[in-house]
Amino acid sequence: MTTSAATRPAGLGFLTVVADDEQGLFGGYLVLNAVGRPLEFHCTAPIKPNRAQQILYGPTLAPYLYGEQIGQALVRKATTEVLLICTDAEPMLAVREFTSVPVALVEFTNDAPAREQEAASGVVRFGRHRLRTCRLHGRDDAAQLAARLEPLAEQFDLVEPFARIREALLEAKRAA
Repeated sequence: MTTSAATRPAGLGFLTVVADDEQGLFGGYLVLNAVGRPLEFHCTAPIKPNRAQQILYGPTLAPYLYGEQIGQALVRKATTEVLLICTDAEPMLAVREFTSVPVALVEFTNDAPAREQEAASGVVRFGRHRLRTCRLHGRDDAAQLAARLEPLAEQFDLVEPFARIREALLEAKRAA
């Protein structure tokens, strides 16, 4: 039995990059449903900046490669609507400029929550994870992110999907 994209509930997007010394950066985007089953997976061919690009882009190279070149391409390729996009790579937060969906950096923490301070700084608690939102152009996604995640709190591991993406990227690299 299939479900059309129009009636399918929105998923959660997980976006990351794997760095290979010889080939460069591989991007992977996994969309999961509310119980953690895959709805979509996309990956990129490797991107490797040359020395001139490294010099010219300077400190803006990583956000450009992760967010604009890799993240934007993967998010645009996906057909499943997502509630939010999670990443474990800080430069990937730059993808927020190219999507209407909140993007958050997932950090594992055992720290006691300081919710008032975190909310003021764009941080949202989700179980054992701290989500740092992207604050571009005065946009603050923290409140929207907290509301979207509330129904999934405590039942969803936001770190584990990144391991799946890395394994899938390594498998695709071996098969190529």
